[in-house]
Amino acid sequence: MRYRAASDRSLLVSFGPETPDEISSKNRLLVENLTRKLVEAKPCGILNVHPAYASVLVVFDPLTLDHQGVQHLCESTGDAPATEPRTVVIPVHYGGERGPDLADVARHARMTSEEVVRLHCGADYVVHFLGFSPGFPYLGGMPESIATPRLSSPRVRVPAGSVAIGGGQTGVYPSDAPGGWRIIGWTPMKLFDPEADPPALLTMGSHVRFEAA
Repeated sequence: MRYRAASDRSLLVSFGPETPDEISSKNRLLVENLTRKLVEAKPCGILNVHPAYASVLVVFDPLTLDHQGVQHLCESTGDAPATEPRTVVIPVHYGGERGPDLADVARHARMTSEEVVRLHCGADYVVHFLGFSPGFPYLGGMPESIATPRLSSPRVRVPAGSVAIGGGQTGVYPSDAPGGWRIIGWTPMKLFDPEADPPALLTMGSHVRFEAA
């Protein structure tokens, strides 16, 4: 682990390259383990924990802890108990008005829209972390052959339930939001409900499969 002060009240713990193309399963598990053990141990002075692709930002109370104290907690806290990953199947209506960018993804990949759908549905995905908006899953495991650059100009509004591709990743917009990912379909499944417990359907480490509806 590499440690770097991100501010006077936060410490960045890095495990490797942060770009999506260079993420390893080993680093993803290290991020997940550190995040879980800090959240579950609830050490005094830790205010928040923000996981990313290959790092964890730990926010702390500077009146209680300093950077060295947080580093000691990260190194000394025992591993989080192993949990069986949950698999969630998400039905998707591909293409049409709710998947306006499917044809563009197919052109970029030099294949048919049907082939893109088959590849997108055939992969096993894992949630690296939730971010951007509440409940938005950043999913790893998408085939490289259908990776497509984001839009040059983001949309002002992407409807909730939109299934999209952004570079080498895929994800689902849990609520209406601006966004520049390529929308290839839509799911009626609700990924975030503020009144539910827990509010997010997916969690870090969840496994996801898409199924053509």
